Amino acid sequence: MNATGAKSRTSNVNGGEHFDIEVPDTAHQISSDSWFQVAFVLTTGINNAYVLGFSGTVMVPLGWVGGVLGLILASAISLYANILVAKLHEFGGKRHIRYRDLAGFIYGRKAYCVTWGLQYVNLFMINCGFIILAGSALKAVYVLFKDDHTMKLPYFIAIAGLVCAFFAIGVPHLSALGIWLGVSTILSLIFIIVAIVLSVKDGVKTPHSRDYEIKGSSLSKLFTITAAAANLVFVFNTGMLPEIQATVKQPVVRNMVKALYFQFTLGLLPMYAVMFIGYWAYGSSTSTYLLNNVNGPVWVKALANISAFLQTVICLHIFASPTYEYMDTKFGIKGGTFVLKNLMFRIMARGGYLAVSTLLSALLPFLGDFMSLTGAVSTIPLTFILANHMYYKAKNDKLNTMQKLWHWLNVVFFSFMSVAATIAALRLIVVDSKNFHVFADL
Repeated sequence: MNATGAKSRTSNVNGGEHFDIEVPDTAHQISSDSWFQVAFVLTTGINNAYVLGFSGTVMVPLGWVGGVLGLILASAISLYANILVAKLHEFGGKRHIRYRDLAGFIYGRKAYCVTWGLQYVNLFMINCGFIILAGSALKAVYVLFKDDHTMKLPYFIAIAGLVCAFFAIGVPHLSALGIWLGVSTILSLIFIIVAIVLSVKDGVKTPHSRDYEIKGSSLSKLFTITAAAANLVFVFNTGMLPEIQATVKQPVVRNMVKALYFQFTLGLLPMYAVMFIGYWAYGSSTSTYLLNNVNGPVWVKALANISAFLQTVICLHIFASPTYEYMDTKFGIKGGTFVLKNLMFRIMARGGYLAVSTLLSALLPFLGDFMSLTGAVSTIPLTFILANHMYYKAKNDKLNTMQKLWHWLNVVFFSFMSVAATIAALRLIVVDSKNFHVFADL
């Protein structure tokens, strides 16, 4: 598809219903990338600096048994749900390059709007988390060399937001990441390897000083375990699979499934390694940013933190790309990256979006809470509830009774999980807000 400002109408071919939905062509590039490049987009999306927090936000609340079993189960269910969405990419004889386009084609206008709202919230909160991570990494570097508390976390979050804005202005769309995906992979390997090596070193030095008990009262444990279940979903899912799939070459479904298998096999190994080793080394005292726990040469820790910061800048661009695509398409921004009109628009539009994200990140820099709430209010509905029901709706006449029951069971179960996890995450935010003032220096 060429980038144009034209609009095409979608209609639901299932049952002959027609919905009055106008779907704009995209100002961004599609159908150009190999499955291998898309696999690296997906892998970069999960092996980002967030992995440095999973030991503390997933393993600490769940313990060894709950954490390991939960991660294995969540990865299997996530792979299954993502494959369902991937198989619907060409449903009805046309490509659906946005999640909301697919939902609108199957259900109608209301679903189109609701899905876009859920996805926007999901990506916005993920990006806030990235900015908090980037600021935390910068602060960690500062503390290594000058621990005078003059520079607070909100200052570093502001610097991180500014750097993210510069990168967003210079890279027009998802496919344009190109070589940056290779850079991102190298940066990921640096901070993951450093975290693993230093954690192992600390763990071997203090073999008997750790405990893995889940802390808190019975009620507190219930809420933290429920919130951690939302984190399990957050770990594996992007919430923007159709947008990523839009960039892959034909055959679209086959290539995307290959990319997903890569993500959920080789792509998961670094994440699992750093998560389990970090928890093994520090137990229930594991931080929500693992590099704050490790001991080692200053230059090594600085290298890891700088790598985490730079990789976060790249990864944020992936999760912000649907928002950028919407703005560029809406206002007809296409052509050269540094054409004056395009440059000025991206400075204002993307800069404004990241300014708001940065302000919220500095205001409430509670990373674990952001992950829990994001997983609860948007990732679970998008990835599990909507994926299963869309597949049921689209393939209804081809499914047997047991298959239909299976999809409905998933819809009901994850609807309950979403509500419960949202309540738990909101409680965590309220508790943390009482313990820390706004613009806290965590």
